[in-house]
Formats: sequence, C-alpha cells, structure tokens
Amino acid sequence: MPLNGPQRPPRSGTAKQLILLLHGWGADGANLIDLGDVMADALPDAHFIAPNGPEVCEVNPCGYQWFPLMDRNPAHLLSGTRRAAEMLDAFIDAKLKELGLNASALALTGFSQGTMLALHAALRRTPQLACVVGFSGALIGADLLASEIAARPPVCLIHGKLDEVVPYASMARAESALKAAGVPVETHTRPMIAHSIDMEGINTATRFLARSLGLKKVA
Repeated sequence: MPLNGPQRPPRSGTAKQLILLLHGWGADGANLIDLGDVMADALPDAHFIAPNGPEVCEVNPCGYQWFPLMDRNPAHLLSGTRRAAEMLDAFIDAKLKELGLNASALALTGFSQGTMLALHAALRRTPQLACVVGFSGALIGADLLASEIAARPPVCLIHGKLDEVVPYASMARAESALKAAGVPVETHTRPMIAHSIDMEGINTATRFLARSLGLKKVA
C-alpha cells in the first residue's frame, strides 16, 4: 500500500527542505512527528513527514513495521529492508516532486528500525541526499556495502549506552562499516539513556541537520 502519515508543514510557509521521520518497529508516524515541532525553530523551512510503515506490526496490531523482525536471520532482514527501501524511494520521489525540491534538500531521520531503513536507502539512492540521522539503530547488510554503495551522505548516529533492544555496540559496528565504505560519520553516546530519544540527542540531531542542509549554525 502507498505510504502515508502525519505531516508538519514548514513554519515559514515555504518548504525548502524535506525531512522524513522513520519510526521504529511497532510504532507509527504519530510517534515521531512531534520531533518536527521541536526542530522547527532551527529548521523553519523544513517540511516534516512521518510515514507509517507499510505493514501492520507482527507483534503489535496497533502499530506498523517497515519489515518483519521476528526472524532475525540476516538474509531475511536484508530482503525485508530491500522491499521497504523500494517503497520508501517511491514515496520520496513523489514528495520531492510535490514540493519542488531536489535531493540535496532531503534528510532522513530514523529511530531503531527506521534507522536501519534510512541507512540502507540513503547509501543506495542517487542523486545523493543531504544527510541521515539515526537514533538507536543498526546497519543491515554491512558486508554488502562495498559492492552496493551508490552515495555517501554524511551520517550522524546517536545511541543510548543502556539500550538493550538494539544493543549500544551496534553503533560502533555501523560506524566501522560506514567509515570503511568512505561515508562521513559521527557518533554520539547518550550515557544514561536506554532505547529512546532524549532532548540532548534531539539537539545534537537538529544541529547536524541544519549544518548538513546548509543552514546557519545552530547553538
């Protein structure tokens, strides 16, 4: 089914950037769209969209998933991520056209499974988008990255050190694979945070987005 979800039009009234907020497993777009309200002061020209995943979550019928996670076999995870990325790419193409924007004005921000999808899609999508922010996620298919990478947008990874859902060590593994593939990446540890997003993480993400989208420096 076509992707859809809550949106926040630019506070300025004119969209100059498009920021997609990709939710985690079992959640929905409403779970992340409020980030757009928090970030809007620094990104007043950004149009925020938080699409719902394409499938009802296999463990939470009230939420969505980008791909199944109950079977953690790497091949299964990779095939699911590929399917989701195809749908996300089509959604992105339509929204960029609708807003009259090009790829350099696009940023992907994900949480957990949304980060997995954002990284996969962004590194294989051309023309290259502006950047990726990933909270509490992981890099799927790292061993295939060297042969499949088509773009190297800057990446910001933010992860809670107490995370037991997507282990904190996932950030270091992703960082290593991204650097090996020539992707600019920065990482930020949130010492007392589990599988969630805190205000300092949001501020870090906002500064990175503003910088990567060519906006003035954000305090």
